[in-house]
This record gives sequence, C-alpha cells and structure tokens, in this order.
Amino acid sequence: MKKYVCEVCGWEYDEAEGAPEHGIEPGTKFEDLPEDFECPLCAVGKDQFSEVQE
Repeated sequence: MKKYVCEVCGWEYDEAEGAPEHGIEPGTKFEDLPEDFECPLCAVGKDQFSEVQE
C-alpha cells in the first residue's frame, strides 16, 4: 500500500487507511479513486498528488 500527498496543502492519502470520513474505504488504491476525486482540504484534483517516497 502506498501513500500520496497533495502538493498544494500537504493532505496525505494512505491507501491502507483510506478516508472513511470522505466515503473511501480502507484498502482503496489511489488509482481506483474516482476521476473527479478532490483533495478534502483544498479541492485540487488527483493530478496534484504525488507518491510519498519512504
């Protein structure tokens, strides 16, 4: 499972945790998020996220 961070505001999406408070089940891969997914904090699209390198 990977993590992705919003390049604009820093909100992090963790595939293992999902975002249940936003209707995204744990284990949902980033590429499986809806095409119209927006950052819950700043409303930018998926194209503004980058994979976190750990």
